[in-house]
Amino acid sequence: MRHIYLPFYAKLALVLFAIICLGYLAILGQSILAPLLASFLLAFLLLPLANFLQFKCRFKRGLASIVSVVVMIAVIAGIMAFLANQLSDLGQDWPLLKQQATHSFEELQHWVSRTFHVNAHKQIDYLKNSAANAIATSATLVGVTLMTLSSTLLFLAFLLLFTFFILNYRGVLYSFLKAVFKEEHEQKVSDIVGQIQYIIKRYILGLFLQMLIVTGLMMIGLTILGVKYAVLLGLITGIFNLVPYVGIFSALLISILITFATAGAAKVLLVIIAFVAVHALDGNILMPLVVGSKVKINALFAFIGIVVGEMIWGISGMFLCIPYLAMLKIIFDRVDELKPWGILLGEKANPAKKRKVYRITKKIKLEEPE
Repeated sequence: MRHIYLPFYAKLALVLFAIICLGYLAILGQSILAPLLASFLLAFLLLPLANFLQFKCRFKRGLASIVSVVVMIAVIAGIMAFLANQLSDLGQDWPLLKQQATHSFEELQHWVSRTFHVNAHKQIDYLKNSAANAIATSATLVGVTLMTLSSTLLFLAFLLLFTFFILNYRGVLYSFLKAVFKEEHEQKVSDIVGQIQYIIKRYILGLFLQMLIVTGLMMIGLTILGVKYAVLLGLITGIFNLVPYVGIFSALLISILITFATAGAAKVLLVIIAFVAVHALDGNILMPLVVGSKVKINALFAFIGIVVGEMIWGISGMFLCIPYLAMLKIIFDRVDELKPWGILLGEKANPAKKRKVYRITKKIKLEEPE
């Protein structure tokens, strides 16, 4: 068989062309591909339960898949119900929050007047102009909100359906993967699929465990500081922390606003210190210990993936980029032609320590007893 060797610039052009085509297809198929890829992750997570129901409890595969999805829905519904209960408490105290926010705003207004020598009338005029501009664009904001809500509901509907179908037809998908490649690569394909399943299941379970630990730490810390709605803020922090890098800052902003409205500016600094401490603990101990896996993605390409994912698919793209980069690295590391890309995505390997070699220089003569 004759091998064709292309020069480097030809390979580079083909790689760039393939990346551009894949990116364009990802943008066009966002409404289908985003829930489909998310459902693959959920299917990996629910696979042990589906196998247990099918092989241990003697359920049919379709029934086992349906029960697994229903269990997932029940867990998510429980979390949302608890969050809604906490938000209802916030809604009951809304008049008090409004009053405290007004008082805090007046204090901020006096501070601006003293510091920047801008009188209150100019500040009020500026706020009125800003409010008028906001009202003028309110129709657009309402339209965007309704469109976002409808797209979210569509995403959830596709997510549930795709998760059920992937669990139900997982045997067909696996047989397809083995049939696509030659027979001599069957063992390598099986190893890659098994490794991906192991890594992604471990990653998702680690994420949920990390969410629970971060939520508990924030609840305890904010309760000790005497911050109102500590349970709600801790839950928001744990959920938002699932989005790498960006989620923790969004949760911090929400916590600062609620703390500023309920307790004034005095406790805002304490809340920031608590967030920094929990984030440092999460990044240096929890993330490597709980979420860390055998596949390591370096911080540069993890951040690039998050930015590109947000540009293409928004929040869902930011969440999906890390596990799918891990999948790509597993594939790259096991295909000879793609190993350089695996090196590019991975972390710097620690040089192996040289083993000491001991040699026996003195000759030892063994004599048999007489």
